[in-house]
Amino acid sequence: MTFNTQFPLLAEALTERGYADPTPVQAAVLEPEAEGRDLIVSAQTGSGKTVAFGLAMAPQLLDENGAPRISVSPFALVIAPTRELALQVSRELEWLYKAARVRVVTCVGGMDAAKERRALSGGCHIVVGTPGRLRDHLERGALNLQGLAVAVLDEADEMLDMGFREDLEELLDATPENRRTLLFSATMPQSIVALAKRYQRDALRISTVEKDRGHGDISYQAMAIAPSDIENVVVNLLRLHDAETAILFCATRDNVRHLHASLTERGFAVVALSGEHSQNERNQALQALRDRRAKVCVATDVAARGIDLPGLSLVVHVEIPRDAETLQHRSGRTGRAGKKGTAVLLVPFPRRKRVEGMLRGARIPAEWVNAPSAADIRKADSARLIEGLLAPVEVTDEDRELATRLLAEKSPEDIAAALVFAHRSRLPAPEELLGADSPQADRGPRAGFEDSAWFRVNCGRNQNADPRWLLPLLCRRGHLGRGEIGAIRIAADDTMFEVAGPVAARFFAAVRRTQAEEDDGVYILPVEGKPRDEARQNRRDNSRPTIHAPRPYSAKPVGGPGGGFGIQKERSGAGGRPGGPGGRPGGPGGRPGGPGGAKRPPFKGGRKPG
Repeated sequence: MTFNTQFPLLAEALTERGYADPTPVQAAVLEPEAEGRDLIVSAQTGSGKTVAFGLAMAPQLLDENGAPRISVSPFALVIAPTRELALQVSRELEWLYKAARVRVVTCVGGMDAAKERRALSGGCHIVVGTPGRLRDHLERGALNLQGLAVAVLDEADEMLDMGFREDLEELLDATPENRRTLLFSATMPQSIVALAKRYQRDALRISTVEKDRGHGDISYQAMAIAPSDIENVVVNLLRLHDAETAILFCATRDNVRHLHASLTERGFAVVALSGEHSQNERNQALQALRDRRAKVCVATDVAARGIDLPGLSLVVHVEIPRDAETLQHRSGRTGRAGKKGTAVLLVPFPRRKRVEGMLRGARIPAEWVNAPSAADIRKADSARLIEGLLAPVEVTDEDRELATRLLAEKSPEDIAAALVFAHRSRLPAPEELLGADSPQADRGPRAGFEDSAWFRVNCGRNQNADPRWLLPLLCRRGHLGRGEIGAIRIAADDTMFEVAGPVAARFFAAVRRTQAEEDDGVYILPVEGKPRDEARQNRRDNSRPTIHAPRPYSAKPVGGPGGGFGIQKERSGAGGRPGGPGGRPGGPGGRPGGPGGAKRPPFKGGRKPG
């Protein structure tokens, strides 16, 4: 299938650019039934929609001979939500219409407004800009839309979410009623439907969302990791993939700033993009990525929207996206124009169920894989080094002379070892993951654990408990090393674990301090007795070891995915706060209930009633 366009100059531009066949959205807008009509197009990021509406507006821009029509005002207006997306759209339209001598002017916030007004006064065929800057030029009289033939709203859903409704309405109200309106949106909420109803006439509905859903050229991976391992996993992912260009998504400017500084310190060539950066800083960062002076970009969602980087093959969701649409917009930075890409979600263990639900709702078949270890990276490094050294190269006489000198000084083995060392010394060191080594199953007492103490944490299989994240959490809460934690036994709703006897008291004292400060619903309590010795008796009478809740703390159920226990301060002594009617009186020092209450037995183990 080829591009069904009536303008040879545009077809030649597409061929020079490497376009062989149109994408589904490009083919749809070129169908005879779409010619000259208003369009509502649902297409995902990376589906080629910029070229699609560039081709769709051609009949309004060019005459029968392919030359641009003559007018004192612009023929086409393209509105985009962010500066980066507007600049990208402008670049795409410039190469598409370069041979046809169509002039494109860009108007975005953060750039020189006076220079933009001069460009507009000099005459142009297409204006591309952000809503706020375009509205400013309109109100100042620099932007004349009286002769406009076609208006394009790119990522209209995002513009409405960002609060640009009034700007869009003022711009569209200033255009002729007989213009074409092309509305491109990844989703179709009610606000988009209302906008289309007001400003479009007999619009043709085109949807390629189902065909493109999940991006067929993107391989999705999800990694369940310990929360404390996130930064180290990012390092190992960058080292393992060794991508030509990678982008890391964070939720806030502060997190972008922190991760950028951390990766720079480790020796990565990295740039940052967030709302705190000026337009000039953003342009410099993107140019560094295009020039290969940088390989990694750390960005927030808004700052990275609309970025199109050549060679971008790895997207890492360092922080979980807020919804499935954000996930797809982020991931859509890679896997573009038929190229393959990888999108990796870093999922803290307690949030795995939420991410699984998000992936199911978006119908994205993500593969759950283990985080890359230092051993995995060393293996990949070795394979890449051998492949690079065995690849054919052109050798000059000067190179051979230097090789002969080296062989005279050292053996081939020493030279090869020095070459390997030189290669590895240029790369940032991989990180050892705290949660990488899972403890062994309970196979009997280990040395130093003869007089061990046992504790219980209120996370089990139903809360996705896993030794890979439990072990770092216990070490952090109790200020211990991994060697001082013994067996870990995971049940349905809780987990028992063993602490070496000499450090048990210090562990529990640290736990009482740290868990009062961390409001994450994880609660650790001591277990009376020796579960190893009592296991047979417990199975026989279906009982559990007794848990002694340390005063003045007690377990309190916490809401949220997976449930769990938090910490609640309680007053001891008789005469607590009175409960409401029908309440239940507690034990000694508990809370008396109202009339008709029933006495509650003391808490002896398992989950405390909420």
